[in-house]
Amino acid sequence: MAGKKRKTVLASGVFDLLHLGHVKFLEEAKKAGGENARLIVIIARDSTVEKLKGSRPIVPEDQRRALVEALKVVDEAILGYENMSIEKVIEKIKPDVIAVGHDQHGVEARVKKVVEERHLPIKIVKIEKFGEKELSSSSHIKRKIIEEYKNSPPKF
Repeated sequence: MAGKKRKTVLASGVFDLLHLGHVKFLEEAKKAGGENARLIVIIARDSTVEKLKGSRPIVPEDQRRALVEALKVVDEAILGYENMSIEKVIEKIKPDVIAVGHDQHGVEARVKKVVEERHLPIKIVKIEKFGEKELSSSSHIKRKIIEEYKNSPPKF
């Protein structure tokens, strides 16, 4: 494999209530880098999530980071910058590929803008949604929990 550079793929997200959709997204992201790619994942800070979504995640940022990094497909997971600086992340990681999720429209637009303005040789790949199953997003999981237990609290 001499002379063939190992590509670095960058992915990001909140990853609250880790589920199969997250795992599939990360698997596809890594595949986008080709054989022997390295996958680095940026985990959104609690404060960033609160700014973007209006509420803090269920699982704290340090635990979300540790859970994502524990996944076999992930080489490294790091917490994002408080000010959501895509420029800083790109400078630090120097990715060959940036993978964005099907629902990360704002992230995709900001990444494209930075890559185009700076004429960076970075491939941007949009990862399609995995399946149509009910529990393929953290918000679906939260809604199901509320629905299931609003009239009858769980018995522990």
